[in-house]
Amino acid sequence: MELGLVGLGKMGNNMRERLRRAGLTVVGYDRNPELTDVASLAEMVAALAAPRVVWVMLPIQVVDQVIDELAGLLGEGDLVIDGGNTKWTADSRHAQSLAEKGIHFLDCGVSGGVWGLQNGYALMVGGAEADVAMAQPVFDALKPAGDYGFVHAGEIGAGHFAKMVHNGIEYGLMQAYAEGWELLEAAGQVTNVPAVFDSWREGTVIRSWLLDLMVRALDDDPHLDRIEGYAADSGEGRWTVNAAVELGVPVPTMAAALFARFTSQQDDSPSMKMVAAMRNQFGGHAVKADHGH
Repeated sequence: MELGLVGLGKMGNNMRERLRRAGLTVVGYDRNPELTDVASLAEMVAALAAPRVVWVMLPIQVVDQVIDELAGLLGEGDLVIDGGNTKWTADSRHAQSLAEKGIHFLDCGVSGGVWGLQNGYALMVGGAEADVAMAQPVFDALKPAGDYGFVHAGEIGAGHFAKMVHNGIEYGLMQAYAEGWELLEAAGQVTNVPAVFDSWREGTVIRSWLLDLMVRALDDDPHLDRIEGYAADSGEGRWTVNAAVELGVPVPTMAAALFARFTSQQDDSPSMKMVAAMRNQFGGHAVKADHGH
């Protein structure tokens, strides 16, 4: 099995290595000359035997451009897999533009982060059954060992939609753990907060890999003194909440977790300034002066 892999960043580079360890031939292309196997997309395509399979692992900002370029390089019966965090609404457009050239398309949500090389990647795929079968050796090599970690979620767009919801759930879980940690830290009678979380890793209903990673972080920095309380949102959380609004599905936990990240991104919360001002107006509560911070 041969595969062209476009995008050799933090995840793509590890995916190339995991695929090669499984015995697949991978021709990788990246704009970074230190990472790439070939000098161009055209050279990558030329190095693959037909029917070609090309996996795109790129930021959303450049996916359209690269898929358009691949449409001009690939041919009848070839297959493009978009494994990046593309919004599911773009998948049907990509599938249609490629289909005009006889090129097949799958969307694949990928979870695993920097641990994927060691542990395998969870894969959520959308598209036709025959196209999934064509790429199955790639999925088998990337997924974790055992029965779990891979799903053909449905038609075009289903893979990225499933990954989007996965990330929305992730936001909610992380927020719950974080709030529990803050509450334990504030309780004077709890003198060993990291040990409490460590004790929960076995035998409890809230044990998880996220909890394991949280304990690792606390082992390194017990009170998180070296970490700034700023959490970016990469897009999928917003898409999840927007999709829920469109479908009329209540997702209050995911929405609250997303808005908590927005709050973390503010140096000085404008809405809380107004809350303080109103409290002062009706109750004479003290208002802290702004010292220019």
